[in-house]
Amino acid sequence: MRADKIGRRRGSQLEDAILDAAWAELVEQGYPGLTLEGVARRAGTSRPVLHRRWPSRTALATAALGRHITQNPVVVPDLGSLRDEIRLLLRRMSDRARPDMIRLVFDMRKDLADEHSSLADMRAHLRAQIVEPDVMQIILGRAIDRGEIAAARLTPRIVSLPTDLARHEILMTFEPLSDEAIREIVDEVFLPLVSPADQRISS
Repeated sequence: MRADKIGRRRGSQLEDAILDAAWAELVEQGYPGLTLEGVARRAGTSRPVLHRRWPSRTALATAALGRHITQNPVVVPDLGSLRDEIRLLLRRMSDRARPDMIRLVFDMRKDLADEHSSLADMRAHLRAQIVEPDVMQIILGRAIDRGEIAAARLTPRIVSLPTDLARHEILMTFEPLSDEAIREIVDEVFLPLVSPADQRISS
C-alpha cells in the first residue's frame, strides 16, 4: 500500500518529499555521508527519479539547503530604528546559520570544484532559487523614509557590507555571532558610512 501511494506522487509533492529527505540525511549524515541512494530510500522513491531532477549530490544538497532557507525566512519588523533592525537582521541570520549548515558548505567545496563550480556559484544559485524578499532593502527603505540615512551613500558594496561581514565572521569562527560582533559591524562600520554628516549616532 505504501509503495502504491508513493508511486502516485508527482510534481512538486514528490520534489518536496525528496528535498525533505535530503535535508534529513544531511542533518543526520552530513554532506560526506549523503548519497542519492540514501535519499531515495528515505523518500520512498528511486535513484533514477532523483537523478533526473538533480544530476549530482551537490545539486541535490544545494536544492535541499535552498528549501530549508525558504522554510525559515529572516523577517525583520519595523522597529522604528535602523540600528535595531540591522542588529536583529544579523542576529536572525546568525541563528539560522547553524554550525552544521556551515560545515555543509565547507564540505561541498571539493565536489563543487570537481564540477568546475564554486561557493560563489552556489550562492548565486541559491539567491535565484529562494523567493524571499530582500530584507536589507526593506530595512533601508524604511530608514530612508525616517531620514536616518543618506540614500546617496547606498552603493551596492555598502548595502551588502553588514551581511557580508556577518557571513565572514560566521564562516571564520564556526560560531554564532556574538552581541559584540554585531555591535561592531553595525555601530562602528555600517552606520558611520550611511548616516547623514550632521547626524551623530550614539550607542
